[in-house]
Amino acid sequence: MCPKWKTLIYAQPVQVDVTIFFNERFYDHIQTPFHPESPERLRGIVKMLRHHNLWRNVVASEIGDPSHLRLVHEENYIELIKNCDEGGLTMETAIHPDTFEIAALSAECGIDAAIHSRDKGVATFALTRPPGHHAGPDYGMGFCYFNNIAIAAEHLLNEGDEKIAIVDLDVHHGNGTEHAFKDRAEVLYVSTHQSGIFPGTGSVDFLGTGNGEGFTINLPFASGCGDSTYDVAYSEVVIPILRQFKPEAILISFGVDGHYRDPLASLSLSSDAHLRVAKELLKFSMQCGKRLTFFLEGGYDVPALSEVVAAIVGAINGVDVPLEYTDIIDNSCLGRGAIDRCTRNASEYWDL
Repeated sequence: MCPKWKTLIYAQPVQVDVTIFFNERFYDHIQTPFHPESPERLRGIVKMLRHHNLWRNVVASEIGDPSHLRLVHEENYIELIKNCDEGGLTMETAIHPDTFEIAALSAECGIDAAIHSRDKGVATFALTRPPGHHAGPDYGMGFCYFNNIAIAAEHLLNEGDEKIAIVDLDVHHGNGTEHAFKDRAEVLYVSTHQSGIFPGTGSVDFLGTGNGEGFTINLPFASGCGDSTYDVAYSEVVIPILRQFKPEAILISFGVDGHYRDPLASLSLSSDAHLRVAKELLKFSMQCGKRLTFFLEGGYDVPALSEVVAAIVGAINGVDVPLEYTDIIDNSCLGRGAIDRCTRNASEYWDL
């Protein structure tokens, strides 16, 4: 059964190809004062979308369904988040009385976006917080409580899909997502991330276990890698593997914390590079009925985050959003060594 949602803002009488999933309740999630994962991230994005007349075709998910959380998370862990009045999973991941409600709603919003993409054959954007890709079956960390994208993938599989691709663009490796699917062949997990930073996972030599061997692809890049590295990684590794896997849907953990302006990491992607990667995935999604859903993860420089998200929504809708942060720092593929090593490892399973 398809989830119910209410329309927040009706689309103008024009053809719109992207539907944004959002709920104002996400503004109420506050970790601690001055925490980088703040409501200002969403406020900046919404302001930029409004500025370019792209804040339309927006729908709001209803209350999160606890049964959906159980698709990925253990009951005891769910109850911990639900019943903890004040506490913390880690030093940077606090729990407050409203944390469960908002985090469950974030997961529900992701499900709604993925289902809408399936049913309507359009790209969707789950504009949510808190993020999710660091949350595993019985743990949360890195600002994450429930794994939005993993829950959506499991929901799609339960409703009949047989092959889902998850592409993780956040600067931090999605350890929770990898954990959820590392031994599963029906979910391809591909992550580009910075090496040597939180959470310390995502080795290029790890390709999954058991039946899932070969279906985890990690591309960890050193500090400074940026535009040209990602262009090569996508042309030589990511897109070729996606073509061979032939997913029925693509889910994207979309972080903008690989941007050269981001304060929490040190890759050097420009806004242009983020947009190019998104366009490559949009182009590929034509092979699976335009079933493509973006899930907001990190990105802590609000101006860069806002212009990148607006540019992607604009690209889908045929609107050109001017970009300000376009410096190219990596123009010589600084990450070539990691790409070559990944190619050697993955070539045992894929034609690269």
